Amino acid sequence: MALELYIHPCVQKPPHRLHPPPVDKPLRIRIQGPLESIQKLLPNVSWHNVVPFPQLGALALARLTHQALYGQGEHNMADGGLRVRDEYLAWVMEGRRPLDYIDYYGVTFDHLVPTDDLDPEVLAINIIEVDKDGGVYADGGKYANEVLSFSVNPTGYTGKKVLAVPRCCQHKKGTLDRRLINSMVAERDSEIRGRSQRPSAKRAREDTVL
Repeated sequence: MALELYIHPCVQKPPHRLHPPPVDKPLRIRIQGPLESIQKLLPNVSWHNVVPFPQLGALALARLTHQALYGQGEHNMADGGLRVRDEYLAWVMEGRRPLDYIDYYGVTFDHLVPTDDLDPEVLAINIIEVDKDGGVYADGGKYANEVLSFSVNPTGYTGKKVLAVPRCCQHKKGTLDRRLINSMVAERDSEIRGRSQRPSAKRAREDTVL
């Protein structure tokens, strides 16, 4: 059974201007988190056979996030209107050697961003694992209570919903998020344009976790 993606309400007073984001504002959105958490949201999507960009679940995660932010009304986009711009894959490591599967994933997509806007505003959202058991990131909410600006009781989430938190409600404020995410989209665009001219290669981006 798929769990709900729960984007926690803003705890800032007044609320941050992008939490929630205005429906008519162009915005680039990045959501990322442990694969074990994402699989609770999308249990029927396979993530274990990594393929060239984008992964099979990229659009599904983008769609789910868009619905959680903007609802199911007239501002919700059909699949054809959602544009996946980039993705982040954290490879499981054996010493210094990356294995052929991932344990952390992120997707970047655009909401109403014009195609010629190279530096749109960015909303970064982190999926936070709070369960006690089930994977390497499961610690019963210890990490959540260290990095978030509010306390988390795991019993409100386990088996019910998956917690996601925009940057404004984390201790880490992400002052470089806009520059990093937009530069990664530009890099991806360049890679796609040049794909027919050079062999594809796995991008090593383990040092760009937001």
